[in-house]
Amino acid sequence: MASRLELHTLLTGIVPNAYFQPPPSVSMTYPCIVYQLDDIDTDFANNVPYNLQKGYKLTVIDQDPESSIPDEIAKLPQVSFDRFYTADNLNHYVFTIYF
Repeated sequence: MASRLELHTLLTGIVPNAYFQPPPSVSMTYPCIVYQLDDIDTDFANNVPYNLQKGYKLTVIDQDPESSIPDEIAKLPQVSFDRFYTADNLNHYVFTIYF
């Protein structure tokens, strides 16, 4: 199981601005990735957990509707695309990654 800091390093290799659960007071620079813990998948044997895998919700936020960043995220292992939406003239691509 990799750490959240390893995930952060991976994401900042794709786009320099990555934010983990940013508070409302943080002024974000676009394009960016915002991510938060969303799930913990647990495997059991004899009713005892032996493997935990954390799932994170990633949101790529970009002003460019033709951004290549979502394509790079979609190529990562154990990633699935959830939805797309626009808000405040920004494009939001939402993914789930287990890391």
